[in-house]
Amino acid sequence: MVDYIADYLENIRERKVFPNKKPGFLKKQIPDSAPVEGQTWIEIFEDVETIIMPGVTHWQSPQMHAYFPALNSYPSLLGEMLADAIGSLGFTWASSPACTELEMVVMNWLAKMCGLPDHFLHKTSGQTGGGVIQSTASESTLVCLLAGRTKALKHYRDLYPEETNITNKLVAYCSDQAHSSVEKAALIGLVNIKFVESDDQLSMRGEALQEAITNDRKAGLLPFWVCATLGTTGACAFDNMEEVGRVCEKEKLWLHIDAAYAGSALICPEFRTWLKGIEYADSLSFNPSKWLMVNFECTAMWVKDCVALHETFNVDPLYLQHEYSGLAIDFMHWQIPLSKKFRALKLWFVIRNYGIKGLQKHIRHGVSLAQKMEAFIQSDSRFEIPAKRHLGMVVFRLVGENHITEQLWKQLNSRRNIHLVPASIKGKYVIRFTVTSPRTTLEDIIKDWKEIRTVASDVLGPEESRKPRVPLGGTSCQSDLNDMFEYIRH
Repeated sequence: MVDYIADYLENIRERKVFPNKKPGFLKKQIPDSAPVEGQTWIEIFEDVETIIMPGVTHWQSPQMHAYFPALNSYPSLLGEMLADAIGSLGFTWASSPACTELEMVVMNWLAKMCGLPDHFLHKTSGQTGGGVIQSTASESTLVCLLAGRTKALKHYRDLYPEETNITNKLVAYCSDQAHSSVEKAALIGLVNIKFVESDDQLSMRGEALQEAITNDRKAGLLPFWVCATLGTTGACAFDNMEEVGRVCEKEKLWLHIDAAYAGSALICPEFRTWLKGIEYADSLSFNPSKWLMVNFECTAMWVKDCVALHETFNVDPLYLQHEYSGLAIDFMHWQIPLSKKFRALKLWFVIRNYGIKGLQKHIRHGVSLAQKMEAFIQSDSRFEIPAKRHLGMVVFRLVGENHITEQLWKQLNSRRNIHLVPASIKGKYVIRFTVTSPRTTLEDIIKDWKEIRTVASDVLGPEESRKPRVPLGGTSCQSDLNDMFEYIRH
């Protein structure tokens, strides 16, 4: 299996990125009932390539440009392998001391790598903040919303002791560009959710948030929680955290920062301008499993004060108590599940193997390739970029009605040479292009652009073939564009 995995990753370019299958295909290939007698490993292993792989979307492929990155690496896979072999369940410090303490250490490492405030660090005494590894960013959002709800219920019950319907009046806020997981968290938390209209840069601003809060208070509702997004799913847009934070401080609301994709880029100092206002945040999370070479189920979440987490999730039966209860951190009080895997191992292995400089190089490479694709798109007058490019993602569309871009997207995916997903931005149908794989090269980007242009010509017709919109000398990467256009012409 180890040899197979290595061959799979090294030769992944040979596979079509997206499978040519329809729902129900696998049921036809596998028996209806489980085998009565055990089968040999050879029999099982042969079915991996013949049954499983033909239906796989290859997320590690250089031609995978849908969603956001979901990366892995050899040190991460080895960390996962060791964690599975150890098989510890780190619900309390005593259940596996190294599991808890390594998590504290690597979360401090990561916080310092990203330039986060000291109040997000685990410290030996006099500090109630710290970091924890959750499964997903969606789970982190839910955890922080529930913690914020606990804090709000305590506050509003003290303020309005005769009110019996406080929970139904609680209101959470996020941008109209926020991820759907924020809405889902509100549904699970049984609170109201309000979507604040973003500005022309797709950013939630303080004034719009303040207006929504003021109107809700006048209507008898009880604002309690705000989610600001750094790097939205639709266009990688950024809410104005400083403005939003000031409103939250004034209104005494919990501010959670969802930086699922973009947070990894904070290890590069040049991208930390988006952290302006971080001092107002009560919690922050992002996914090393997206862009930091760590495989899935590794979300970094920090809180300024873990007291609300304990008040929300604390259960303390006798069989979970230990000699150091109350003195050591028990992460079961920081999360929804009781148990947790030894996820810190894979994060520890990756950070040590790549080093900060190696991970920074990886982030900057992805951003550079996205800049090249952006320059390509800008050079062709048939296309437009309706939202500013940030980091490793570009959104584009064909000039004209939405159905033209939708047709382009469908035809691109049906050819299975590259894989993309659409989004809607202020009523415009767009296609998202994200640089995901660490194996992606400039040659891949050139090949992908040629594919997009070819399909666009099929959609629009030959009469739409036009010259580049801007002279090459007017771009910031003239030599690269010259080389790329020359490559396409040949």
